[in-house]
Amino acid sequence: MSVNPHGIHHVTAIARDPQQNVDFYTKVLGLRLVKQTVNFDAPHIWHLYYGDEKGSPASILTFFPWPGVSKGREGAGLTTATAFSVPEASLGFWSNHLAKLDIELISGQTSNGEPSLELRDFDGMRLQLVGTSGDERSGWDGVGNIAAEHAVKGLHSVELTETHIDPTAQMLEGMLGMSFSGETSGRSSFAMAKGESGAQVEVVGGAGDRGLQAGGTVHHVAFRAPDLQTMDFWRLELLEKGVPVTQVMDRQYFKSIYFREPGGVLFEIATDDPGFDIDEPLLELGRKLKLPPWLEPSREQIQAALPAIRV
Repeated sequence: MSVNPHGIHHVTAIARDPQQNVDFYTKVLGLRLVKQTVNFDAPHIWHLYYGDEKGSPASILTFFPWPGVSKGREGAGLTTATAFSVPEASLGFWSNHLAKLDIELISGQTSNGEPSLELRDFDGMRLQLVGTSGDERSGWDGVGNIAAEHAVKGLHSVELTETHIDPTAQMLEGMLGMSFSGETSGRSSFAMAKGESGAQVEVVGGAGDRGLQAGGTVHHVAFRAPDLQTMDFWRLELLEKGVPVTQVMDRQYFKSIYFREPGGVLFEIATDDPGFDIDEPLLELGRKLKLPPWLEPSREQIQAALPAIRV
């Protein structure tokens, strides 16, 4: 059975101030807060999910906002950029919108020649808006200052920074079934599915110093498995090839396994189902703290320990 990935499921990062995090991703980038929950392994920390209207796979960026966490440092062994897809004709809107908010921008292009804007969030995390054509995803149009025609459509790609590209490339191609799609200036590109937005990985080599995973850095990247059966096959294949992999973990809105690629970046495989509307209606996503059944008995203590946020 082939168990190749069919795209990025989500990216999870570490922030410092939860309110600043909510304000940036809902008001500045116009994403929908689709879930307020906690880090299941550390319930005193928020876990906030942003994405399109329903939190579709390949639209999701999530955060562990951790007040007091030290600032991270980009370098080898980390995901160092998270890119979103926007309509190519909307880059002018985004340039003006972000300039009005005094957010510094760098214009450039991807290795595939697509125009892009690079910026950083309030924690210094590196983001890109890539102007694309043919991305039929609709994004979230519930933000008054960002018209639906300009809305972020979802994730475009991630960038991994490594000391050496080859070991990582061997895992992406040989174990995870990605396709090599090009190389330029010490940067290699890999594609999943048809290589569309939300199914691309860039690997940059030559980094001298190790990165420090803390505030303003990515914690892990998750790839999509359509169902639990596929993920189980994938897990067994990785184990057979000598890769240490966790047991299947219940993340309530998907099932997950975790492992590291040779350069040190933490990878996750997450199922597309069941999705974010299993415990609250679609129209009410992200409005209230939701806890899994095993944490519900501790709701009062958990809620008291979390910093208040306004949505």
